[in-house]
Amino acid sequence: MTIQWFPGHMTRARRQIQDKLKLIDVVIELIDARLPISSRNPMIDEILQGKPRMILLNKADLADPEVTEEWIKYFKEEGHTTLAIDANTGTGVKDIPATAKLLFKDKIDRQIAKGINPRPIRALIVGIPNVGKSTLINRMAGRNIAATGDKPGVTKAQQWIKVANREIELLDTPGILWPKFEDQNVGYRLAVTGAIKEEILNIEDIAFFAIKYLVQFYWPAMKERYGLEEPPKDIDNPDEIVAIMEAIGRKRGAIISGGRVDLEKASSILLRELRAGKLGRFSLEAPY
Repeated sequence: MTIQWFPGHMTRARRQIQDKLKLIDVVIELIDARLPISSRNPMIDEILQGKPRMILLNKADLADPEVTEEWIKYFKEEGHTTLAIDANTGTGVKDIPATAKLLFKDKIDRQIAKGINPRPIRALIVGIPNVGKSTLINRMAGRNIAATGDKPGVTKAQQWIKVANREIELLDTPGILWPKFEDQNVGYRLAVTGAIKEEILNIEDIAFFAIKYLVQFYWPAMKERYGLEEPPKDIDNPDEIVAIMEAIGRKRGAIISGGRVDLEKASSILLRELRAGKLGRFSLEAPY
């Protein structure tokens, strides 16, 4: 299955970001802590043209904490200021303004040395759809000012939002997803977390991918949640993965006529529970 999703508003957003860059002091790049590389837009480095940047690993409360620590080390070695946060709960969000000021410190110091009262820092927030940009803005602003939703593609226009006692002005932008996935596993990982609209996907394929990964790295959580017995002996055998999907369906009552399991419903149940953290904290990729 080929996964592609690049609505017209994302093309416009890329042009709008490039047009606004001359006004921007600091870029806040928001990615998903569960899949940091897959949830980074490979066009971002080209678009941002070397602007000072901090990387926020959002939804860290859902990610495997040990793997998240590895990612923080990885990005720091790449030269990026990095924070693990959770916009929904507020974890780590209070550290963002101070970190932005550190990135802009040299210019602030020069302004003060010249007797100029420093103006608010202008920060650009970028990220793929459904990564939590609007939730983060609302958390930083202390009020519901940006539209949020549990589906990608909610934000369609740009807006300036003042936060941190008006010391920072945030520019929100629509989520940008690249037009083609060179590695189809990237698309699958994004689909597992809900970053791609389910209407364009085969949900059974996505659940199949998720089960294979969970069996490899989070089998105890799978076993406990769904009352499974033994892991498959060969995860590359489709029949064994389907057998697990069927076991999940029976456990959740996804039965149709003839006593057969409704695999589509079972797939939907698995993905919904996985995204909600019902199987515990997990990460879909690691840096090393």
